[in-house]
Amino acid sequence: MVARIVPIDDPDDPRVAAYRDVRERDLVGRQGLFVAEGEVVLRVLASSRLHRPVSLLIAQKRMAGLSETLAAIPDDVPIYAAGQAVMDAVVGFPIHRGILALGTRVAEPDPAELLGGLPARALVLVLSAIANHDNMGGLFRNAAAFGADAVLLDADCCDPLYRKAIRVSVGAALTKPFARLAPGADLLGLLEGQGFEAVALSPRGAATLAELSRPPRVAVVLGAEGAGLSEALLARARTVRIPMADGFDSLNVAVTAGVVLHHLAFAAPASGEG
Repeated sequence: MVARIVPIDDPDDPRVAAYRDVRERDLVGRQGLFVAEGEVVLRVLASSRLHRPVSLLIAQKRMAGLSETLAAIPDDVPIYAAGQAVMDAVVGFPIHRGILALGTRVAEPDPAELLGGLPARALVLVLSAIANHDNMGGLFRNAAAFGADAVLLDADCCDPLYRKAIRVSVGAALTKPFARLAPGADLLGLLEGQGFEAVALSPRGAATLAELSRPPRVAVVLGAEGAGLSEALLARARTVRIPMADGFDSLNVAVTAGVVLHHLAFAAPASGEG
């Protein structure tokens, strides 16, 4: 392990250039790469079947406690070690966790191919216009926690592999398959064509969540907080609401996803399903 550690003493060392000014570069993209942050996320990346680490940048004080995780990193992946002051200078802010990794993105699958490759009994989370990275991370975390088979994003959603979204997802964004629809794509037509029943969440839903049984292939469709899902989409989908106390009719979108996915994960099969 010691032989694999590359000391970094200069913030301008070209070997760690990809980590420079992390926040600013996150906003403009990384040409097929992403940055993962924190011990939990690093462990997930080390074992992910979808993504692979390119390099690591670790504060020297964290090295000893990470020996088991670092041993799982492929031998050809450089592990850079820097003092805290040097690491802070590289990333552009005090990074108290002291753990960063650069990873490669896999090519996102075609949405129809992703859905078509799922089992006969499948649960999918479908997201429309989710622009907040904290919410995106929470949504992926819930998808993983309640066994959703995949996540489908429309063209207006933010990037699940943005550093903060990965961190909030506790690494679930690195393990849960996802695909993105092209602008203007017919979301409900795609779901119907792959045998999925779309369940759209709305405060004005025609049925309550308690009345919803589990279809064999079901897609939970959620929109951004405030605007919600379009009227055109709601008119074509099965709409469901979560009953709440008088005077309140909405939840954070990630909380909503957790409630609905939990219900469907443990719901009885729909009538006629074997």
